[in-house]
Amino acid sequence: MKPGPRNLITDVAGLRVGNAQDAALRSGVSVLTADRPFTAAVHVMGGAPGTRETDLLAPDKLVESVDALVLSGGSAFGLDAASGVMAGLRALGRGFAVGPALVPIVPAAILFDLLNGGDKDWAENPYAGLGRAALAAAAEDFAIGSAGAGFGALTGRLKGGLGSASAVLESGFTVGALVAVNALGSATVGEGRQFWAAPWELGAEFGGLGPASAYPAQAEPLPMKRMGEATTIAIVATDAALTKAQAHRLAVAAHDGMARALVPSHTPLDGDLVFAAATGARPLTDPLTDPFQLGHAASACLARAIARAVFAATPRPGDRQPCWQDLR
Repeated sequence: MKPGPRNLITDVAGLRVGNAQDAALRSGVSVLTADRPFTAAVHVMGGAPGTRETDLLAPDKLVESVDALVLSGGSAFGLDAASGVMAGLRALGRGFAVGPALVPIVPAAILFDLLNGGDKDWAENPYAGLGRAALAAAAEDFAIGSAGAGFGALTGRLKGGLGSASAVLESGFTVGALVAVNALGSATVGEGRQFWAAPWELGAEFGGLGPASAYPAQAEPLPMKRMGEATTIAIVATDAALTKAQAHRLAVAAHDGMARALVPSHTPLDGDLVFAAATGARPLTDPLTDPFQLGHAASACLARAIARAVFAATPRPGDRQPCWQDLR
């Protein structure tokens, strides 16, 4: 596989991503939307998730497609970002038709960034406005690092951020990942600069340093955050035509990429979650090989996107953690 032309999830044709953030708040929102509704699913492996409208993504539920997916900071307050996205989509005439009414379908997931030093003493929840602004900014090109839902993200050691990556398979399918990294675990090995995700790096997309020479396999890490303060939330996407059940399996497989890139991951203190999105532009040609390869590509893309999030994070006054670029 090779990266797409942007090395972003928007290399999946028809997808767009918008970011909005508030510097004083030290938080933000990222929205994935598309030219038309798309198939979506979700899989949660963390012990402390925060979600909205995820039950309807189960294969046996009525709604077959969604209009957008939202990743947000703000803990439970950030779930209101989906309300702003819904309002924006409704104004565009988008939504699930129920008689003359249109109801945009916008599942969302949040991360905890309430203790990162930002001004959280608001009089009115700001996340609906950030959600609508992120939708309005949706485009094929978007910023990673300290942007959108990753604007105020932290990890166990370094600043987190927003990451993305893509891959084009020999079969012609495109796969991409978008992730907000606010993990309890670390994206880098020990005290060094090498990333856990190095074996899956394509080119020098997060520094080209290669794998660490030694791994602290005997380490017994202690949690650097408390219950509910950590979460990595992600979206993997493809142009393949998948059912909701197949998209769910794609999300399950993508969690391997999280475990490859963050150590430890899927802890009781994290809310680790992966959405899967499928635009349906390319039919499957082999019902066994295609889903098998798509799952592998999704996990590799997510691992790369996590490393790129931390690699691209930038410093700001008042930071409580250093950036990867500050390491020597």
